Amino acid sequence: MTDITMIDAAADRLKGHARRTPLLSSPFLDEIAGRRVLIKPEALQHTGSFKFRGGWSAVSALDPGTRARGVIAFSSGNHAQGVAYAAKLHGVPAVIIMPADAPRLKIDNTRALGAEVITYDRSSEDRDALGDRLALERGLTLIKPFDNPYVIAGQGTVGLEIAEQAAAEGVTEADVLVCCGGGGLTSGIALALEARAPGLRARPVEPEAFDDVTRSLASGQIERNARTSGSLCDAIITPSPGELTFPIMHRLCGPGVVVPERDCLRAMALAFSRLKIVLEPGGAIALAAALFHPETVEGDAVITVASGGNVDAELYAKVLEEFGEGA
Repeated sequence: MTDITMIDAAADRLKGHARRTPLLSSPFLDEIAGRRVLIKPEALQHTGSFKFRGGWSAVSALDPGTRARGVIAFSSGNHAQGVAYAAKLHGVPAVIIMPADAPRLKIDNTRALGAEVITYDRSSEDRDALGDRLALERGLTLIKPFDNPYVIAGQGTVGLEIAEQAAAEGVTEADVLVCCGGGGLTSGIALALEARAPGLRARPVEPEAFDDVTRSLASGQIERNARTSGSLCDAIITPSPGELTFPIMHRLCGPGVVVPERDCLRAMALAFSRLKIVLEPGGAIALAAALFHPETVEGDAVITVASGGNVDAELYAKVLEEFGEGA
């Protein structure tokens, strides 16, 4: 089980490889939210999302012989790119299983990083079964996108940085809103905050109709989504929270927040105009919660993780045209 010792070890392995992303703010966003808003832009991380942290953590933790045989991962795009880039830097092969409806940018970028991409239909095919079969046939090590202790530890390094940066900003009590799919980032941050900043509380944020984590936290058991496709927030759409991540979130996280897809697009436009950063819909959902659903959090400050920025140019242009500076 992942703990703060593993997160610290992941941070050591990531030194010199991952970027330490800043904590941004804007008086314009503070005014909209009615409180101080601090934004952790993991869209500026290698491969455009926090997923590089977990990918490097997991690949670097393998023994050299196992690592040399190669790795396999399944992902809608961000974990794919994170693992593919980590494998490339280690000089080992990578096979990535991606949904056929993933944004073309993410598929193309994953191939450009040297990985072999195999697509599947996420509405009718079981990606876990496909991954298990290919891993066995080819002797590859499967690196799951969130249910892997070393992946969780790598994502937890975001929480270590938030703890230090928030303290430097004088913020010791606040909700930390996290874009949440299977819970790797959320649970990793929650573990880091428990150890280093107990006044900060991680809270998962999900899109409407894909709120499995929010429902699971409310019921106390793992709940599943009725469907696993059909949202612009593709980066954070999973069938259910993970077997490893859910117990951590259930113990440490506050209630989930559910946000309409349209608010994510509005947040993308505001991130561009006020912060000068590019976010994808799923990567903007935590910021959307802070800006447009202020009643869901308490306190004078809120911290949000802007988890990824791998958005197709066509969609991004439409978002900026429709919502513009005023969102």
